[in-house]
Amino acid sequence: MSISILRISVRELCEQESITIEQIHSLVEHDIARPHSGKTQQDWEFDTTAASWIRKALRLRQDLELDWIATAMLIDLLRQRDQLETENQSLRQQLERFLQDD
Repeated sequence: MSISILRISVRELCEQESITIEQIHSLVEHDIARPHSGKTQQDWEFDTTAASWIRKALRLRQDLELDWIATAMLIDLLRQRDQLETENQSLRQQLERFLQDD
């Protein structure tokens, strides 16, 4: 079974979000998103997860009037929160199975 990863080109992302390639470069530079492929900035492709984080970062930056460093820190915290929620959910499921076996 092969899993296909949906990708979006940097050009498509710029058009959809009405941003410049320089803004995408800043997002990559600050580790908010990583291109999935592409040797040059014009060839970059992002998977849907990265594109989603880019959208969140742009919205946060605009709504809260943050610079790129603050935006990157906030995105990192949101990612950590998401990871902790996922781990918490998994642990709850394990606990439920453990209690049912009792």
